[in-house]
Amino acid sequence: MLEINATETLQEGSIFGQITTMDHEQLVICHDQATGLKALIGIHNTVLGPALGGTRMWPYATEQEAITDVLRLSRGMTFKNALAGLNLGGGKAVIIGDPKLKNEAFLRRFGRFVESLGGRYVTAEDVNMKTSDMEYIAMETRHVTGLPQIKGGAGDPSPVTAFGVYMGMKAAAKKAFGSDSLHGKKIGVQGVGQVGKYLIDYLVKEGAEILITDIFEDKLKEVARATGATVVDPNVIYDIPMDIYAPCALGATINDETIDRLKCAVIAGGANNQLKNETKHGKILMEKGIIYAPDFLINAGGVINVGAEYYGDYHQELVFAQTEKIYDTCLNILEKSEKENIPAQQAAIDAAKARIEAIGRVKLSF
Repeated sequence: MLEINATETLQEGSIFGQITTMDHEQLVICHDQATGLKALIGIHNTVLGPALGGTRMWPYATEQEAITDVLRLSRGMTFKNALAGLNLGGGKAVIIGDPKLKNEAFLRRFGRFVESLGGRYVTAEDVNMKTSDMEYIAMETRHVTGLPQIKGGAGDPSPVTAFGVYMGMKAAAKKAFGSDSLHGKKIGVQGVGQVGKYLIDYLVKEGAEILITDIFEDKLKEVARATGATVVDPNVIYDIPMDIYAPCALGATINDETIDRLKCAVIAGGANNQLKNETKHGKILMEKGIIYAPDFLINAGGVINVGAEYYGDYHQELVFAQTEKIYDTCLNILEKSEKENIPAQQAAIDAAKARIEAIGRVKLSF
């Protein structure tokens, strides 16, 4: 295991340059030749507590792409956990490769890397990881959450994540349309994985007009049959006039190529890092008059869920009650954005940093 600390600075564009720019504490590179494991663990900030954030597995095209992803994701977890009022810092892990590589030996080896950090990082499930995978990881470390209910865990956090996104979407609708009712609203959901599917269930109950897209056609057909949603091509989702665009797949879908194509009044979804460039694209959305509900604010339900499990104080009704508060937090952030004439993303980051600085009595540079 190679551990890289963020206390050194090299030239811009290097690994040290990246982690210094975002002020990470650690980037851990994990490699095991026997199982083929290649993983990265990013620990961004531990002022509020151990860095909690899920592990995702993805066939990244390059190692640099994986590094960029884990650094952005772990930084986002710092903001997410702080805004959610949790006593947890920000971290994330990515495993490079086809999810078909997963087996008991592979996952237990990853668990040993997590254990070697002595509790500075707590993992959970994310893209292409399941509660059953967490069981294998838990054989090697206690610093894991999101375990099945039968094993004493809280189970799949996706329903709680979706509920928080739904609350944030309603708050953004209130700001944009004067009412938080989603009845009759045309909503495009990009990505019908676990979070997307649960979100669609809420939208169906409200009587929204739902468009869905995904790169996996079998998932689309299944959700369309179950909900009556209209399937659209992934390449044209940005060009269709709609009230709300809900990105619920991978990040960076709001970028130089898509931002001028969007024809919506609100963006509110479950994906992480939706803005490819948070400063540039957050400002453009504000200038275009599009209400943006910051992703790390409204998709915090999952981490609220697993955080309660990790600290041994899990009560489902209390978890949903805490997640429901995302509605008020989101409204407050959107009001702050308007009052101070700053992008909603920046308003949310400022609020998260203020909590960390108050607790840690430090001045943050990220």
